[in-house]
Amino acid sequence: MDYEVFLLSRMREEWDKVHDNEHAIAYGVEHTGRIITAAAIIMIAAFSGFTTGRFVGLQEFGIGLSAAILLDATVVRMLLVPATMKLLGEWNWYLPEGVRRAFRLRPSRGGARPSTSTSTAGR
Repeated sequence: MDYEVFLLSRMREEWDKVHDNEHAIAYGVEHTGRIITAAAIIMIAAFSGFTTGRFVGLQEFGIGLSAAILLDATVVRMLLVPATMKLLGEWNWYLPEGVRRAFRLRPSRGGARPSTSTSTAGR
């Protein structure tokens, strides 16, 4: 899940700046590829250590998790997610009005930040 947070938050930041879906996707993949790869290598190394034990179940667990992380970090995060986002286009960034209100978010417009001033209308 952490990989996805890195990747999508970087894409969203770039989308807020340029409002170009393809550019935001490319920028996100380009700027998070190293950190995702490094995190995957660390986790694979840790779980590969399980394969040196004497308990067969633990060895299988280590091999299975290592393979799953390798598949997730390469195929899913670096191929499937960007390809799906390219196909979805502008729908990637759609947030229903009810959810936006619940989180008090405003639609992004060219990187503008939400206003922090307080209203005096009800005073």
